Amino acid sequence: MASTTLCKKEILTDILVRLPAKTLLRFLCACKSWSDLINSSSFITTQLNRNVTKHLHVSLLCLHYPDLKRPFEFYEHYEDYPDLKRELEWSLFSNKTFEHCSKLNHPLGIKKDYRVYGSSNGLVCISDDKLDTKSPIHIWNPSVRKFRTLPMSTNHNVKFRYIALQFGFHPGVNDYKVVRMLCVHKDNAFAVEVYSLSTDSWKMVEEHPLWLKCTWQNHRGSEKFKEFIAPDAISCWSRLYIEVYKDQICLLYYLRLFHCEEEGMSQIEFWVLQEKRWKQMRPFIYPSNDYFVVGFSIDNELLMERSNYGNALYLCNYESKQDRETGIELAISRNDPEQLLFVFTYIESLILLNC
Repeated sequence: MASTTLCKKEILTDILVRLPAKTLLRFLCACKSWSDLINSSSFITTQLNRNVTKHLHVSLLCLHYPDLKRPFEFYEHYEDYPDLKRELEWSLFSNKTFEHCSKLNHPLGIKKDYRVYGSSNGLVCISDDKLDTKSPIHIWNPSVRKFRTLPMSTNHNVKFRYIALQFGFHPGVNDYKVVRMLCVHKDNAFAVEVYSLSTDSWKMVEEHPLWLKCTWQNHRGSEKFKEFIAPDAISCWSRLYIEVYKDQICLLYYLRLFHCEEEGMSQIEFWVLQEKRWKQMRPFIYPSNDYFVVGFSIDNELLMERSNYGNALYLCNYESKQDRETGIELAISRNDPEQLLFVFTYIESLILLNC
């Protein structure tokens, strides 16, 4: 009898993990046994692993303008740029058809602009569009409409002039991390602190490279920086992009004025970090029509913005050299209009459902 019950549970699990999160949320009300199964840690992990390995229920998470068909005009001065006054939306788009799936309103119903600082396994990190030490930080799962507000850092009363924020999953310790780097007004020293979702707490990072100096000495933490030496061919750091390609750290070096031998095409130099060494790969070849790197898709296609088409988002295939238009017009950040365009890969998951 026990083996029969176990077999039925395995069959039910195999069926349910194939369904989208929205459907699974409805099934929580079907009966207690289904609710217990869907809420279990083993089911949540199984469903996530299936989505990640098979690239299922994947979306592009973009900051965009909702009026996609507006013709693009060039403005010399950003203060006169009308895009800074246009409505902005964070939305999910189909990874295959690029159709609009859903608009993501702030989980607390806040109307002012917010920013996504990373997306991993169905979780996104959001905070104010313009950061300060008192900016609330949330880890949010839009698929299950659950979020966690991070505790305030112990250093929120220290004066900083610049704050950077990033979020991601650390597979080595099976934990989600928020990394915050802060520049101190007084002597331009840096402080770095790391939040762990598993412990719901912040730690200061004590071990820094030589070019970082932390002014606080009474904090303990296990996180460490690792330095690398970039290839000699990289001479301009402003044209360097650090990305993840096929689960490996890679460097993309964009040569704006360089045109390759193929007529009408340009290239991006490409290195992948393998066993602590940089291996140079075949360059990315793409049409030379004012494309700029934004990132990689889950299918390892290069996400590029085409500026002379109104910040239109394109996907460029590394192997075929073909580009595809998505119809998505990426929005310009109001606080940093010169450089910030946002597009992330979002994979549905049930993480935080049972919290």
